[in-house]
Amino acid sequence: MLRLININRRLGNFALTGINLELSYGQYYVLLGRSGSGKTQLLELIAGLEHPDTGTILLDDEDITRKRIQDRKIGIVFQDYAVFPHMNVFCNIAYPLRVRKENKKSIALKVEKAASAMNIHHILERRTDKLSGGELQRVALARTLITSPRLLLLDEPLSSLDTSLKDDLKRLLRNLNRDGQTIIHVTHDYGDAISLAKRVGVIHNGKIIQEGSVNEVFNNPHNRFVARYAGIRNFFRVNITAENGFSIGVTEHKVRFKLNGMPAGSNCLLLLKNDSIILANEAPVNKELNVIRGKVIEIIPSEFGMEVTIDAGDLFYVNILSSDMENLRLKVANEVWVTFSSKDIVVVSGN
Repeated sequence: MLRLININRRLGNFALTGINLELSYGQYYVLLGRSGSGKTQLLELIAGLEHPDTGTILLDDEDITRKRIQDRKIGIVFQDYAVFPHMNVFCNIAYPLRVRKENKKSIALKVEKAASAMNIHHILERRTDKLSGGELQRVALARTLITSPRLLLLDEPLSSLDTSLKDDLKRLLRNLNRDGQTIIHVTHDYGDAISLAKRVGVIHNGKIIQEGSVNEVFNNPHNRFVARYAGIRNFFRVNITAENGFSIGVTEHKVRFKLNGMPAGSNCLLLLKNDSIILANEAPVNKELNVIRGKVIEIIPSEFGMEVTIDAGDLFYVNILSSDMENLRLKVANEVWVTFSSKDIVVVSGN
């Protein structure tokens, strides 16, 4: 449906470089990136607000690289909603159709349908300065969707909403996608990707550094930057050697990891998810496990229950349930055993 082929665009000191992207019909694609990574600039190129210096943009196999925004069959909803403050909700939603000079009866029917789909039928006569953030977002969506775009672009659509409004809007977006709407959604929030995306890309310094299904990207991050988006905090720089038929990774602080058949190498990066680690008061006897002794140096509440920091020469961050905390009777300065399977360790080549 959408293909970006080697897109390059310089904007002052910043540049989008070598962007290649394919999006099939009905896909929900989330593009993750920090502020300044280039995600909004990329949306603007796809929408036609800007044009690339080089490269090609195809929509349904048609070259739209230099087409005007109004000729692209693409809708975009901006982070600040961009509703017209001097118009009520009905007139905001109707605006694109009035520009096209559709007749009043057709406009009224389409506005009613769009407003009902967004669950804002009851506020059509209300002024926009009286609306909540969630209502404004729905107005902006209805105004965009009324033109039946082939592709819907969303710029941080959830960033200014509280938790309950986010949940409502996520449900609405999932339903839109389920009904066939193709969506590209840019955000800095990992949670948006987990709850909405069918595919995800991570953009950093103007380049898409990893792309794939949610499981592919977050279970096998290619570098530390992507791993941080997956909530991974355990990073270990090691030299890998072969010992007695095993691959062993050793940090500069002499912490040793049993690895799952990794080739020898220097300055390798190991990643280990917080919830892949189990804490024990006594050393397990399973020789297949990594078993490392350490001391509790911090215990703090987290969304998972508690996060425990263990100093074993290198620091380990462990998520555990509050009930497990009570069973283990963990306290700061307690000695504990950190255990995990070698299968849970991811070795990456990036920084």
